[in-house]
Amino acid sequence: MRHRDPWLAAALVIAVLLLSACAQGTSDATEKESVEVKRAEGTNLARLTLTEQAAKRLDIKTAPTGTSGRQKVVPYSAVLYDKDGDTWAYTNPEPRVFVRAPIVVDRVQGASAYLSQGPPAGTAVVTVGAAELFGAEFGVGE
Repeated sequence: MRHRDPWLAAALVIAVLLLSACAQGTSDATEKESVEVKRAEGTNLARLTLTEQAAKRLDIKTAPTGTSGRQKVVPYSAVLYDKDGDTWAYTNPEPRVFVRAPIVVDRVQGASAYLSQGPPAGTAVVTVGAAELFGAEFGVGE
């Protein structure tokens, strides 16, 4: 026969509730303050500026746009597709600042995307964290 202690069960339930309340993470206000989104007038493009804490949390990685013959080349991981099938890459013109740039992918070969249009050679493009920037720009999850 098992001995059940109702006080122990109640204490466990309370502990679980308190721990789950603590695990809620940052508040919406803190999340909204992690990135500043400024729309460029007359376009659907924006300039995203991350706080230092947000930049550390996202751990965004970049790589320079290269060339192969007359084509620009970016890592395929830098390519984003929007809901209309248009292709984009986030550029990183200065520390913690990101701007979505239109690109036209000619072909994908291995881990590289060859572009017929895109940012100039040497431009830093985001290879890790682009989806998070896209979500921040368009308010995904709000």
